Amino acid sequence: MWSDTLLAAERSHLLRVILWAVTSATLGTTLLLIITVRRVVAPVVQWFATQALVWGLLELVVAATSWRSLGMRDVSGATRLDRLTWLHIGLDAGIVGIGLTLAIVAWLQGRRLAVIGAGLGVVVQGLGLLLLNLTFASLLARLI
Repeated sequence: MWSDTLLAAERSHLLRVILWAVTSATLGTTLLLIITVRRVVAPVVQWFATQALVWGLLELVVAATSWRSLGMRDVSGATRLDRLTWLHIGLDAGIVGIGLTLAIVAWLQGRRLAVIGAGLGVVVQGLGLLLLNLTFASLLARLI
């Protein structure tokens, strides 16, 4: 009973990550397509869209790989999953910090719009993953 509930929760979490990844990649592709078709020079939007596309594709690969290894877990496996989730939360917070640093330094060092767009794209991706992983961690805390 307990192991199948954990498996369902993990599967649901991965589906949310896949949805986030597909949405990010689609948004990035759409923005890049609009900029290209209209021949607009918008470095902030271009690099934001590039970050969304690349991060979305990477997240999709990671989630698909994790999906293939889904299975029933015992107590030690559930504990490893919990620790791995908290590691991801720490990495996500670091990603947000890196994105903020990029955007702020680019603004202060001469308003370099391409780097500001890339930094904002990193922040959005980091916040999205942070929210997803924190939600999953709170669910794990109730199950374990």
